[in-house]
Amino acid sequence: MVEQVLIYNRDARWFAEQLDQQVQGYRYFCAETEAEALAHAANVQILIALAPQISEQLLDCMPQLRWVHALTTGVDNLLQSEALPESVVVSNSGGFHGPQMSELTFLLMLAAIRDYPRMLNNQLARKWERWPQPLLADKTVCIVGLGAIAEALAVRCRAFNMRLTGVSDGRTHMDGFAKIYRRADLPEAAADCDFLVVLVPYSPATHHLIDDAVVRAMGEHAILINVARGGCVDEAALKSHLDRGSIRAAGIDVFAEEPLPEGNPLWTTDNALITPHIGGMSDNYPQQVLPVVIDNLQAWLTGGADALPARVNRGG
Repeated sequence: MVEQVLIYNRDARWFAEQLDQQVQGYRYFCAETEAEALAHAANVQILIALAPQISEQLLDCMPQLRWVHALTTGVDNLLQSEALPESVVVSNSGGFHGPQMSELTFLLMLAAIRDYPRMLNNQLARKWERWPQPLLADKTVCIVGLGAIAEALAVRCRAFNMRLTGVSDGRTHMDGFAKIYRRADLPEAAADCDFLVVLVPYSPATHHLIDDAVVRAMGEHAILINVARGGCVDEAALKSHLDRGSIRAAGIDVFAEEPLPEGNPLWTTDNALITPHIGGMSDNYPQQVLPVVIDNLQAWLTGGADALPARVNRGG
């Protein structure tokens, strides 16, 4: 039997055209809206979509579903889903987010250290005000989580003549890094940096990894950048330190609750820069993710779930 694949994405038709040419052996269906996805849901065995767009309602309507491939790295909602049977295999897409994640990190670092929001406010007020502009050169950036994205960020940091340190329990050496700390030594690492950049994946082991002790250790000159997952940082502790000025600023792209509620006090924290979880986005995302989708579809054809190169462990 030819398995039926539902591609649920605003670029679904483009994906279907590409996959129909490059991976035969499937029948592809397109959906740009959830209503269109629901119309096909009952008869498909495979779902390809951005994980956050996959609702419990859609999963409830897919009795033949065997495999979900997420067009994102994060699949938190799928791992927590009550509508996704344990028998359904989950895989994700990663390894290509380095450029966009690195560029957002630099946007946040530069905006925070040079107080760019103050410049924008002055522009609105037609106020001419100048102050010394700190450089990234010779500043220390400590990257928490040393995966593929950290490698891409490190290349760009070196181009700005920044000193690199890292935090990892899995790696003890990376080219160009002055020092790599263990997670148990996070406060020491935080005390030795100007920027603490959080890139570690979210899991029970990394929940509130950046806690009150870590933020306190950073010092008044330091800036926290979180482009990982909201749960990796204790937001209440961060807010408290920002209010007291015990750290210089924070650039935050991810939050424990998303969208960030209107009443969340981080919105009105002067030294917090907020972006709406855009770190992984790019203007050529479909082209970036397509090779990952192709590899996984080809693997499923030849070896099923056990052959998937990007299979996610659903064991918790």
